[in-house]
Amino acid sequence: MSRIASTLAALKQQGKKALIPYVTAGYPFADVTPELMHAMVAGGADIIELGVPFSDPSADGPVIQKAGDRALALGIGMVQVLAMVRAFRATNSTTPVVLMGYANPVERYNQKHARADGASAFVHDAAAAGVDGVLVVDYPPEECEDFAAELARHGLDLIFLLAPTSTDERMAQVARVATGYVYYVSLKGVTGAGTLDTAAVEAMLPRIRQFVSVPVGVGFGIRDAATAKTISKVADAVVIGSKIIQLLEDQPREKVAATAQKFLSEIRLALDAG
Repeated sequence: MSRIASTLAALKQQGKKALIPYVTAGYPFADVTPELMHAMVAGGADIIELGVPFSDPSADGPVIQKAGDRALALGIGMVQVLAMVRAFRATNSTTPVVLMGYANPVERYNQKHARADGASAFVHDAAAAGVDGVLVVDYPPEECEDFAAELARHGLDLIFLLAPTSTDERMAQVARVATGYVYYVSLKGVTGAGTLDTAAVEAMLPRIRQFVSVPVGVGFGIRDAATAKTISKVADAVVIGSKIIQLLEDQPREKVAATAQKFLSEIRLALDAG
């Protein structure tokens, strides 16, 4: 059982829901990410989604786009992201880490670090660094079976997005290859856009679970403790990204970790209140 699966199974046994924060690697300062990850765990994070900066992020709204641009300007690429995970793993061997991003950085890494045996350098090096799962936004499930198999051989989960517009056929395709959890994008559009319709989420999750056996996390539009608590009543996990990025944007270096920890502590308290 993967670290993600065992974490989610243990939370379910305890009657708790997973809190999954997202941050862009290298934001808002190039060297702050490992410290920030530890602070998020201290604030109650169960799994961390770490965004890999990319110049053309099609699913990300202005807040995360801006964070990615800033990280890229600071020289953050896949090599640096994997180094951040290794640094985090030096003192945390239990909290799952998911890399979230796009195909281009993965493919580029494989080109630059090609292995003599033909295997994916990215998968090999991500596993060695301590990554637990990968969510590649623009890898469609019908083209991912080889990638999924290689990840599985290294003990990594392959996570997919589902959306309000996902058809039954797409859900079935995702169900065939998804492991760890699936991430239900609760809004039509990009990250940080619109107002969350909790009733629509509540109606959609039973339909998703007709096809998908792994836990379902919900994100996009969750910005406060009240909304997180409402969503947690129907979802297995709550994912929060844009709000955290916004909170960190103008913080001085010495306050970044504490700011994230305080915000997540409030969310954690609301989730555990039932």
